[in-house]
Amino acid sequence: MSDRAYLAEVGKRPGMFVGRVTYFTVTAFLLGYDAHSGHRVLAGWDDWLTARRGRDCDHAWPGKVLHLALPEGWTADLAPGQDRHAITTLFALLDAFLGEREPVGKT
Repeated sequence: MSDRAYLAEVGKRPGMFVGRVTYFTVTAFLLGYDAHSGHRVLAGWDDWLTARRGRDCDHAWPGKVLHLALPEGWTADLAPGQDRHAITTLFALLDAFLGEREPVGKT
């Protein structure tokens, strides 16, 4: 199974992987997954998010995803609707990123 396919499954049922589902527990899972891969899976992700947003900031990639998901801004304690939207946006962006890196014809 490719990383893209595996992470799509995580996105469908994140509670199976992180327990209490919040944007921050999901990003922690992804950071661990990437570390286990030798930082191969998310190589280039930060720059890709910056290009997608059209400008840089001082945030690490979890904050850059929040800029895209919640352009009106956010606080450290995301409201439940913001949390769900941020997670949905995260996995949509991640799928697009991994899809661009995947060889043609492979899913």
